Amino acid sequence: MNRRTAFLTTLAVTTALTLTACGSEEPDAPAKPAAGESASQAPSPTSTASTPTASESSGRPAITFPSDAKNVFEYEKTGDPAKDAALRDSTLGVNSVDEAIFKGSTDTEALGFYNVDRALSGAIVFVNRYIKANDTWVGETRYFGYEVRLSGGHKAYVTYCSDESKSFLKNRKTGEVDNTPTTADSYVLYHTALTRNADGVWQTTDVASERGSKKCQP
Repeated sequence: MNRRTAFLTTLAVTTALTLTACGSEEPDAPAKPAAGESASQAPSPTSTASTPTASESSGRPAITFPSDAKNVFEYEKTGDPAKDAALRDSTLGVNSVDEAIFKGSTDTEALGFYNVDRALSGAIVFVNRYIKANDTWVGETRYFGYEVRLSGGHKAYVTYCSDESKSFLKNRKTGEVDNTPTTADSYVLYHTALTRNADGVWQTTDVASERGSKKCQP
């Protein structure tokens, strides 16, 4: 199994998130409840963007990754400042969870900076499963198929797919990599809800996912 399938957990989903989701998928995992070298800057405006590499503005925590792991976010800027900011911070929420996995700690600054409420509690459970199993992950995960919708000026709903076919579990002690074959479950559809806080940060508040979603298959 790939790195996500091994650590599925359940998150509660708000009514608003369910209503804006593309279908009626059941929630099953936090966004990977989700890599790259270092990450805290927005991806480039091109359709293919590597993991952010530096803090974009003062007050935002830097996010660092090991050299053998990477997230790639594929989306184009919409031209709407609020939507583009929500997309950017959505990717940083993903990166913050992976950073916690790499560091083996849920006390990282970025985790609680970009995730709150049920998204944060779910992410903590998710990361702790890696820690207890003495696992991390290596390789590359690709995020694509982004859609974003605003609601009331301070809420956003972002859906996207992930391709985990090139990322794998790695045991921290032995260094052994679980290099398993690609299956339909290597592709996951995510529905996320975000709220913009007083500092202008779009924080992920809730996450629902569907592993093996037909929408995300190649």
